[in-house]
Amino acid sequence: MPRKPERTTHPLPPPEAAPTPELAPEAEAPLPETMMPLLRVGAERLGVPLTSAQVRQFEAYHRLLVEWNQRFNLTAITEYDDVQVKHFLDCLAGWPVVLEELGATHPLNRPLHLADIGTGAGFPGLPLKIVAPRLKLTLVDGTGKKVQYLRQVVDALELRAVEVVQGRAEELGHNSSFRGQFDLVTARAVAPMNTLVEYLLPLVRRGGYAVIYKGAAAAQEFVEARMAIEQLGGETVRMAPVEVPLLGETRFVLLIKKVRPTPAQFPRSQGLARKKPLA
Repeated sequence: MPRKPERTTHPLPPPEAAPTPELAPEAEAPLPETMMPLLRVGAERLGVPLTSAQVRQFEAYHRLLVEWNQRFNLTAITEYDDVQVKHFLDCLAGWPVVLEELGATHPLNRPLHLADIGTGAGFPGLPLKIVAPRLKLTLVDGTGKKVQYLRQVVDALELRAVEVVQGRAEELGHNSSFRGQFDLVTARAVAPMNTLVEYLLPLVRRGGYAVIYKGAAAAQEFVEARMAIEQLGGETVRMAPVEVPLLGETRFVLLIKKVRPTPAQFPRSQGLARKKPLA
């Protein structure tokens, strides 16, 4: 039988309570100029300016990333400047595209539910949660050590409405607690697109979006994934090139709208989505 997913939830405060701050009040003290300078400049260029509290959250996030990366491999990118640009800004670069498609503006003022599949070190889910606190976030990863790390980051950053789930997308896609439950389902550097859509689209609610981060090979991967997208109930609405500030490289963000229910047999089990992608 499929393993029951292991879940940890950090709930929203009750409606009658005053909003819980993401960090302690002293986080709003003046920022040192040396704290996340590239991230601050890049976020401004993206139209996603950061508050002092958010900058301090990213600072703490980097510190925990480096600390846990010494215990086991989370990422090859750990240098301070590189993490700001190649991880944090890379994750944020697609957010304006998503907001535009939703007809929303920054800061997000409605509580969308986002699932980040194969999140690993928390990318892109945690950077998006930091800049959009109203997101309800579910982080999914199959590796126990990474799940432990993610729980510590969520606690240290005092993030609310975040659930950390240890599980596999092909199992969660058949679990009624996850299937068709999310407004947005994201993935970054997880698998080829024709495999990835089988993991993501079953989790997206009808009218919601799968949001896929890809590099230079995005166009070719999309050609190979078009039939799978249609078969799984999706309709591609945008493949947008995005410039990552201070990096000088173009990424692509693919938005796939869920327009029909995904047939019940998907996602396939036993790794078939990876071994035999839909064609």
